[in-house]
Amino acid sequence: MPDTPASSHLQRRYLRPPMYALLRSLLFRLSPEKAHQLTFSLLELPGATLLSGGTPPPKEAALEVMGLRFPGPVGLAAGMDKDAQHVDALMRIGFGFVEVGTLTPVAQPGNDRPRLFRLKPDHALINRMGFNNGGVQAAVQRLRKRAPGTIVGGNIGKNKVTPNEEAIRDYITCFEALHPVVDYFVVNVSSPNTPGLRALQEKGPLLAILKELRTRDGAKSVHRPILLKIAPDLTTEQLDDIISVVKESGIAGVIATNTTIARAGLRTPKAVVEAMGAGGLSGAPVRQRSTEVVKFLRGGLPEPFVIIGVGGIDSAEAALEKLDAGADLVQVYTGLVYEGPALLKRINQAFVQWRSQQ
Repeated sequence: MPDTPASSHLQRRYLRPPMYALLRSLLFRLSPEKAHQLTFSLLELPGATLLSGGTPPPKEAALEVMGLRFPGPVGLAAGMDKDAQHVDALMRIGFGFVEVGTLTPVAQPGNDRPRLFRLKPDHALINRMGFNNGGVQAAVQRLRKRAPGTIVGGNIGKNKVTPNEEAIRDYITCFEALHPVVDYFVVNVSSPNTPGLRALQEKGPLLAILKELRTRDGAKSVHRPILLKIAPDLTTEQLDDIISVVKESGIAGVIATNTTIARAGLRTPKAVVEAMGAGGLSGAPVRQRSTEVVKFLRGGLPEPFVIIGVGGIDSAEAALEKLDAGADLVQVYTGLVYEGPALLKRINQAFVQWRSQQ
């Protein structure tokens, strides 16, 4: 059962390590993007793993999904390590896998700043980053040097200037470049921050992209699972189409879900939220809807189709909620910002206990 707001508050109060609580209070005095950059700089320092409260997953947390051996069930969602600069450091603090990107064929600056905002009363973020990244080839060079045994996903998208009619070329370019250096792929057609991108979630264009990538993967000597990342804002009819597309294209499964464009039920004052402007909302407010989508998809996509649950995971209970709904793995992003690396340790420990009871 989901934890109540009161119990969640107490868990966060008493389980968050004092070191991270102090660090977070300092980081939150900076703009979100500056805090993000500083955090990753600190993460690369000697002793950062110990000081952060993170630790690699226990051996008992390892599992096999999509033919890959994951050290643990919780991964980093795309968007935090866009350019694959910190994969090894992230694995050291407790992640079982890291998803890099979203990467595009050509480097692009993304949307104008400010473009990342904290909603502290909601344990949430709003972002309109716009696929800012250094281009796929730069990431490929970094990934060639990653430590052995790490599981990396490549989240791919299209450049902002590429019209939807030509989007398939961008996905092919990223797919071919990353294929030798990642373990699985994620096709991102669900970000709300690239104009027109979500139109590619419609059945026709989506099938064309996925079938082309599947064909190209089939021609290679080593095969990479392909996942589709979808929005939480899809209707039941659209989710039915997603299920149909996954089955018809033969891809491995779905990541549910990306950020939402909805703003209902927030504790942050409406005027403050409106002043932040457009963007995708992530964090605790997305938890319930993303779990609903996971459960709906599992009903139409039985195993061996894979579902990775993401959205509002800021506690072990929230992670187990996704697993109980049918997810095979989970990912975090906003929860890491608010709870720190010790969140990963709590999820990994809870997963070991949960699995022993299945």
